[in-house]
Amino acid sequence: MSEFDLVVLTEDLANRRLKAGDVGTVLTVYGEDRAFEVEFATLTGESVAVETLLPHQIRGIRPSEMMAVRDMTLQEPADS
Repeated sequence: MSEFDLVVLTEDLANRRLKAGDVGTVLTVYGEDRAFEVEFATLTGESVAVETLLPHQIRGIRPSEMMAVRDMTLQEPADS
């Protein structure tokens, strides 16, 4: 994976509003694909989260996949 690639989250993130299947953009690739900084945003471009993820937590998108919509306001807030 390279910077600016779209990727798919493969697991829910504990204490986060991100769910498996959410699509993000790779911002930075660390140490020859050892970790990736990925930004997740709304369809209007508002950043929801920037996470440093391991390779098993994301995958590349597939040509046959279609994006879907999930309303972030319907998610329960994370415990503080």
